[in-house]
Amino acid sequence: MTVFLVLAVIILFAVAMWQMSKIFKLSQVKPKDDSQVANDNDNRIQGKLMLGFLVFFYIFLIVGFWKWTKVLLPQAASEHGTDIDQLMLISMILIFVVLIITQFLLHYFAFKYHGKKEQKAVFYADNDKLEFIWTIIPVIVLAALIIYGLFTWTAIMNIEEDDDSLIVELYAKQFIWEARYAGEDNTLGKANVRFIEGVNTIGIDASDPYSADDVPARELRLPVGRKVIFKMRSQDVLHSAFMPHFRAQMNTVPGMITQFAFTPSITTEEMRQDEEVIKKVATINQIRREKSLDLAARGEETLEPYEFDFLLLCNKICGASHYNMQMKIIVETQEDFDAWIAEQTTFSQTMNPLD
Repeated sequence: MTVFLVLAVIILFAVAMWQMSKIFKLSQVKPKDDSQVANDNDNRIQGKLMLGFLVFFYIFLIVGFWKWTKVLLPQAASEHGTDIDQLMLISMILIFVVLIITQFLLHYFAFKYHGKKEQKAVFYADNDKLEFIWTIIPVIVLAALIIYGLFTWTAIMNIEEDDDSLIVELYAKQFIWEARYAGEDNTLGKANVRFIEGVNTIGIDASDPYSADDVPARELRLPVGRKVIFKMRSQDVLHSAFMPHFRAQMNTVPGMITQFAFTPSITTEEMRQDEEVIKKVATINQIRREKSLDLAARGEETLEPYEFDFLLLCNKICGASHYNMQMKIIVETQEDFDAWIAEQTTFSQTMNPLD
């Protein structure tokens, strides 16, 4: 024990001496070295570099808009989607106007007022007029934008059921979507995960009389020009029903029902004839053809040509096969929808096929 204490004292003494030597070194007066201080030439070069970066930044923005705007979504296929796009457009215009002006001022002033040995900067303790201007203008602009956004959001989320509304349930589970239509009574029967068994894959309550005419489906068809109210459930984890072409998204949460509504305004066939969509499809198929040549050279299966379809996607990372969780959406005329729904098997017929 004594040897251990002696060693500890020696080590602590050595550490103390080492720390004191560092203090003595720091306290020594060193000759002045200005090699790390920027001179006029350094400041002039930095100012020119800032101006050069401004030019590069503007060129990058122009090229980016020219080259990559073609990957954006086509026109909205729902009535409220145009309002969403308008709000987005106004927001982006404001952002880019402010961005262009502020970046110009930042980089140009760095160039024009770069440091000079014989020149001193003027110091203002405060300037009430300037502070008022650069405070009140953003406040007014942001307040107007927020109020506009709130009115748009309120109008979209004001979901009121009426006799003409189509009620559809979207049921999410790893890693597929299932749909259920409300049948002739336009009322969905109760459902619970505890009732899932056999062909009853979404847990419909067979004892609820409203469920008898419900129509389970593995594809999603919607009539154009008719309001659709989606009731959403999840079987396992948090999913998100994302329909980008309709500018619609809503989380599906286990244990509760969430809802969203929109009115489709363009049929699938009409969207396929849109000039912008035709160009996008042509670009995609060109990429797929080039990819197919590589696959064929390796003796692998080639890719089929792409045809545009509306899609229901999951926008939450819900597991290993999240990327593949999607369902095709077909928007058609009311007559075609009525003919399709009349051919479908109701829940009662599914559970009692002999009746």
